[in-house]
Amino acid sequence: MNVIENQNFHPPQSLDDLISVLSKEEDYSKFGDIIQATNLPLNTYLDCCSWSKDIYTRNCIFENEKFELILICWEANQSTPIHDHGGEECWVKIVDGSFKETIYKWDQNNKLVDIKSIISTTNDVTYMVDFMGFHRLENLSDKRSLSLHLYAKPIRNCNVFDENSNKFIHKKLSYNTISEMEINFK
Repeated sequence: MNVIENQNFHPPQSLDDLISVLSKEEDYSKFGDIIQATNLPLNTYLDCCSWSKDIYTRNCIFENEKFELILICWEANQSTPIHDHGGEECWVKIVDGSFKETIYKWDQNNKLVDIKSIISTTNDVTYMVDFMGFHRLENLSDKRSLSLHLYAKPIRNCNVFDENSNKFIHKKLSYNTISEMEINFK
C-alpha cells in the first residue's frame, strides 16, 4: 500500500512533522511518497536559508544515520557540477523555482553524454540513484530558488565530473549551515 493511501498517514504540516514521519518510516521506498505529500509554505524554510553569489549552498535541516534532509539555496542560474550520490538514493522536492535536471551516462566511446533532461517546478519531486547515471541540476529561474533534498542515508562523499580533465574526482561533502532542528532531534 502506498504510504499516502494509509488511512493513518497525515501529510507533514511542518519540518518537525516531516522529520518525525521520516524517522518512523522503516521502508526507504516510501520516502518518495512522503516527500511528495509534503507541501509546506515557502516561509517554513526561510530560517534554514543561506545564500552565496558564487555557488549554491547546502543547508542541513536534519541528519541521522537513516536519512539526511538538506535545503539547497540557489541564486539565479546557478548549477551543480555533474555528480553521483555516493551510492545513496535522493529525492528532490522543488520548494520554489524552476529547475532542469540532466541525466548523463557513459557511451560506448567512453564519453559522458546527456541522455535525458527534465524540467521541474514548484512542488515537483524527482528521484535519482547511481545506477540511473550521473546528473546535474540547474536553477532556470531568474531569481533565488529552493530545493529540498532527501537522502536515504546521509551522503558524505560523491564523485564530481571535472570537465577540464574529463574525469570524475572524489569530493568530500560539507554543509554551509546546520539547522537548530539538527541539534533538537538528536
